[in-house]
Amino acid sequence: MTSTRQGAVTGARGDQGDDGRSDRTAAVPLTTTPAVDADLARELLDGLDEAVLTVDDAGLVVLANAMAGKLLPEVVAGTDLADCALPALSTALATGASDFEGEHRGRRLRGVRRELGGNRSAWYVRDVTDEHRRAEELLAERRRTRFLARSGRHLGLALARDQALRTIATLPVPYLADLALVVHLPPTPTEYRPHWVRYAADDTAPATGAVNWDVVTAVPGLIEALDGEPAAPRPWPASGGDGLDPLLPAGLDPPATLLVSPMPGAGGTAGALVLLRRSPRAGFDGRDVELVREFAARAGAALATAQLHDEQSHLARVLQSSLLPPKLPPVAGMSLAGGYRAAGDSLRIGGDFYDVLPTAGGALFAVGDVCGKGVGAAVLTGRVRQSLQTLRLVEQQPLELLGLLDRALLDLPDASRRGQFTTLLLGALRPGPEGGLLVRIAGGGHPAPLLIRSDGKVTAVRVGGMPVGALSGARFAAADLRLRPGELLFTRTDGVTGTRGGPRGTEPFGEQRLRRTLAAAVGLPPATLVDRVLQEVDRWSAGHRHDDVAILAIGPAPA
Repeated sequence: MTSTRQGAVTGARGDQGDDGRSDRTAAVPLTTTPAVDADLARELLDGLDEAVLTVDDAGLVVLANAMAGKLLPEVVAGTDLADCALPALSTALATGASDFEGEHRGRRLRGVRRELGGNRSAWYVRDVTDEHRRAEELLAERRRTRFLARSGRHLGLALARDQALRTIATLPVPYLADLALVVHLPPTPTEYRPHWVRYAADDTAPATGAVNWDVVTAVPGLIEALDGEPAAPRPWPASGGDGLDPLLPAGLDPPATLLVSPMPGAGGTAGALVLLRRSPRAGFDGRDVELVREFAARAGAALATAQLHDEQSHLARVLQSSLLPPKLPPVAGMSLAGGYRAAGDSLRIGGDFYDVLPTAGGALFAVGDVCGKGVGAAVLTGRVRQSLQTLRLVEQQPLELLGLLDRALLDLPDASRRGQFTTLLLGALRPGPEGGLLVRIAGGGHPAPLLIRSDGKVTAVRVGGMPVGALSGARFAAADLRLRPGELLFTRTDGVTGTRGGPRGTEPFGEQRLRRTLAAAVGLPPATLVDRVLQEVDRWSAGHRHDDVAILAIGPAPA
């Protein structure tokens, strides 16, 4: 024992040499591989949250861990994977694929193969059912979001009521249903009957019509939806489509699933949306119902907006018919032409106007510019024109008539009109000797009319005066002139010369450019002259916004 221990010590310290010094070379430790603990390896494999199958070179299972027993209880040691109960795994083995995904026992499994030494391999299989479900739910939610976004865009563009109804009927097909039906009441019905719009997946265009109330009552839940009450999905009645023609197409037999939803509008129900899914398509689940309710709410809002748009469009047409410059009446011995441009208003109405009123001895004409723009100015324009038509029955001399109009505008009761006034040229026309015209013009602060001589000379007729309806005690002026054959009187509002354009879009058309245009058009009839001026103004503005423009050209009728 002593010698052995001393030898070990000596080996550790090194031998002494002849000179008494020790050889201190370090000892190299020996490395040994511990034996594999099979029980520990098994515990590690069984602790994994994925199934592990090791396969030998013959394709037989050598080892299956605990998770494999849960996911693939049919696969045990000795099982040939080529004939196992999981077809996706067998197919992957037969094709040499390194992964697979498939259904087994109501679960979705995904596996990956790894090569091992000795021509062996291992399959790692995971349960991805929840992961797959979450991915499907995410994709479904994205599809719902895209549908609502697309629906919002299309509904936002459907401004007219009929267009909105057709859009509501076509959008849900085929994403939400195989058939969509919109039932509604017309806004001002001549008869109190429901109207409908229907679209199916195999239709080329929506169908429309009207039915009696007994047909509507035959559709389960439709009457309640028209009253604003939602209903749960329900099976299509066993009677099929009996008694529903023409609301629903013939041959619509069970099995099918019906979902009816109200379309809430402004202050009530705008209509009802009926969706139908045919077999073998699945019925409406909770998320589908929620999506349909959201779509129906947006559809009802779009329908209410379209209804408001239709009402405003109708109002605009009525305003236009009453406020736009009229078609000029024929007057013996005179040639008349007018032109009009509104200041970029979609209603095409504004504060500039012209009018010609026949009288016993000739005609009265008016060209005016009401302060302001748009509907407010157009309303005052209508009042001025109506007042002139009434006052001319008691007074036809331009200066006196201008004074009466001034008093009438100042006496208007509505305080909101204060601060509005009009500039005006008011003239009386009557045939003169030798085919000419005698003209008397009264001015109320309006741009001077231009006289176009037959030799191309353009001169201003100075009238003057103060704006009409602005101040009590306003003074007005008058001037007389004679139009000979071949001469024209050109009247306009200041929108002609004030139109801006040119290279920078800021330079006004101007008086001198207008006179050059008129001089170049000498000899043309009034209608052609007016068109020429409007073309030049449009060319100058080049699409830029401009003020209201009104033009009236007057001349003796050609012999």
